[in-house]
Amino acid sequence: MTFFNWLNMFGGLAFFLYGMSVMGEGLEKQSGGSLTTLLGKMTSNPIKGVALGAIVTAVIQSSSATTVMVVGFVNSGIMQLRQALSIIMGANIGTTITAWFLSMVGIESDNFFINMLKPSSFSPIIAMVGICLLMFSKSTRKKDVGSIFLGFALLMYGMLLMSDSAAPLADMPEFANLLVLFQNPLLGMLMGMLMTAVLQSSSASVGILQAITISGLVTYSAAVPIILGQNIGTCVTAMLSSIGTSKNAKRAALGHLYFNIIGAFIFMLAFYGLNQIIHFSFFNEPVTAFNVAILHSLFNVTCTLVLLPFTKHLERLVCFSIKDKEEKKNAALPNLLDERLLVTPGVAIDAADKVTLEMGILGRENLDLAFEVLQKYDSKKSDLMEENENRVDGYEDKLGSYLIRLSERSLSQQDNRQISKLLHTITDFERISDHTCNLLNSATELHEKKISFSEPAMQDLLVLRQAISEILDLTLNCFASEDLADAIQVEPLEEVIDEICINVKNRHIDRMQRGLCSLEKGFIFQDVLTNLERMSDHCSNIAACIIELQHNSFDTHKYLNELRSSGNQSYKNLQKYYREAYKLPELPKL
Repeated sequence: MTFFNWLNMFGGLAFFLYGMSVMGEGLEKQSGGSLTTLLGKMTSNPIKGVALGAIVTAVIQSSSATTVMVVGFVNSGIMQLRQALSIIMGANIGTTITAWFLSMVGIESDNFFINMLKPSSFSPIIAMVGICLLMFSKSTRKKDVGSIFLGFALLMYGMLLMSDSAAPLADMPEFANLLVLFQNPLLGMLMGMLMTAVLQSSSASVGILQAITISGLVTYSAAVPIILGQNIGTCVTAMLSSIGTSKNAKRAALGHLYFNIIGAFIFMLAFYGLNQIIHFSFFNEPVTAFNVAILHSLFNVTCTLVLLPFTKHLERLVCFSIKDKEEKKNAALPNLLDERLLVTPGVAIDAADKVTLEMGILGRENLDLAFEVLQKYDSKKSDLMEENENRVDGYEDKLGSYLIRLSERSLSQQDNRQISKLLHTITDFERISDHTCNLLNSATELHEKKISFSEPAMQDLLVLRQAISEILDLTLNCFASEDLADAIQVEPLEEVIDEICINVKNRHIDRMQRGLCSLEKGFIFQDVLTNLERMSDHCSNIAACIIELQHNSFDTHKYLNELRSSGNQSYKNLQKYYREAYKLPELPKL
């Protein structure tokens, strides 16, 4: 085997790995994160977990990526350990599909249609279709399909290069002697583990094994332990990703390792034990790429069928290995925003969306607390409000950097739109929380100066409280569901709130002029009105962003100006409805 054969071998490996990466990335973008998002919504049904784990891995073409993602889910609290274990089992099955694709390299026939199934025949066609879609299509989705086609063609081309380069190995006695060593089960497993650990991909290491089979020197006795070792070696990625995670995330990664080690041990006992009794006729026969695909699938499917009923016991084993310890929790840095989820943008965006919604929910909770302390000061409620505000500030800081890192990845058009939505809204949610704390400052000032608002002033504020509560609820609902029915109600209510604030201010000035309220109270009251009005402005910004998202635009100011000046009848009807719903109490007659 010459220098140029080795050069082609490693060049083929480079094409293979890059093709797999391009194809997996295209498939992930084409799915828009929908498949991976399903994993975060799993039930406790282990059969569904196995099925979804297999499907997602088959789509993104990497069991390591699926397992790392699952570790991130467990670390962020989205998924329970038992769910994770069943999905990991399914991931081992899903990764075998690559070996079946690669097994087509060995197809030999004079029949035209069967010949077209050979990678050397269909890969150029797929590559041409892919490059045409990438170069000439304006649709993002079609470009993603082009990436999938081109990645698959590169993968197959890399496999062909490796297979052609490996053919001269048949004439190398040194290589034959090396393979005899791998017939030793322990050495064979060690070789498979090292190969997969270095490449960080069991699909790639199995592909290399399939390419080497072209030499005709790889026997079943050598292939079986190498395949078993490859399945153990693929656990390295998940184990590394679990460093610095919660105990349950570490357990999920360890569960992957235990599953493959126990499975390899059982399969080894069965294979070599039966050979001692039956003496397999094929034991020292050469394997083909097709045979490797069969062995790879047989191992993973058999292990899953055998160990799936013992998921609870596997869970106990990993819990025994990593015992419970008290973990420190930092509420301002939510585990939901786990960096391991960045490899699957759809899931990461869903996590960021949940954290952003939590910011709004905390602001809504603070609004109720603020009015309670305005009516009757309570230091415990004050402390809770400050705690909520600190959490919101922490969420905003973490979300900002998380979304920037996420936006640097290759994203689908839908993912880009969702990130834009979040970047536009997190500041508004944070400012809403800030304004509730400003209300707390006003309540604290009243308490320290031992003064309080008059009864008519509090009645006016209670009307405003009801209106602000409704606009916040509408905003949270439209953000959570992107429901336009809620979003279009926000702006007319915001204008009504502005009108109420002006009327309440005028009524308070009138009370001050009549000596019913002091100037000192008047300044505090004005601060309260200003903060309530600003909260409704931020709600308006969020709702306008949701509406504009449907039109692929984020010029909220332009949209709001057009809406106010359009004279839309339904808009006017909503304004009329809210004016009736939030009437200020009649002033007492003098």
